[in-house]
Amino acid sequence: MSKKFSVDANYRFIAAYNEVNARIAQRQQALALYVTLVVSLLAALVALKSGEARGEVPVEWLMLGFPVASISLAFLNFKAESAITNLRRFLSALEQLENAHEELPSYNTHAKWAVGANKARRFHDYATAILVAGGNLIGLGAVAKIYPQRMADSSVAFALSVAIALIAVFVVLLSPQWSFRPDTMPDPSNSHSSH
Repeated sequence: MSKKFSVDANYRFIAAYNEVNARIAQRQQALALYVTLVVSLLAALVALKSGEARGEVPVEWLMLGFPVASISLAFLNFKAESAITNLRRFLSALEQLENAHEELPSYNTHAKWAVGANKARRFHDYATAILVAGGNLIGLGAVAKIYPQRMADSSVAFALSVAIALIAVFVVLLSPQWSFRPDTMPDPSNSHSSH
């Protein structure tokens, strides 16, 4: 006689929430990595200035590092937001088993909770956009100031860097488009006050 084992909804819910928390932590780690990369690129630009007389400094490559780091952060932000949205859909489905969302407050199902969470998370997107814009302004500005002649000779690379940086900011600001929204949008004014 074989036994049928299954993982009940509570364990699945807990596992999914742990995964949501892991994705949120990854978003924070991506921001820290971005700041580290920008500071490292700035340090390299300044440090290589003293060695410029001895040979060619790879300024164009370093300059492209700022927008490459920015677009990578934007893509990582998109990946995390998509994963969180998918997980929250799963959590919402679990909250609705046996119509539990009509009996209990449901963070991922009721609009009043989900929309509030999205509004709060929007500040992460603002912080990311400010870091991307600021990192590129500082980085590309430093390149133009420290190596003005090289930038005059590499205007195409500079324009490409600015364009990629602007795309990165745009992608980050579009993040709310991928935020979780409950499939069932109960009217928040119809709170189940009879409970």
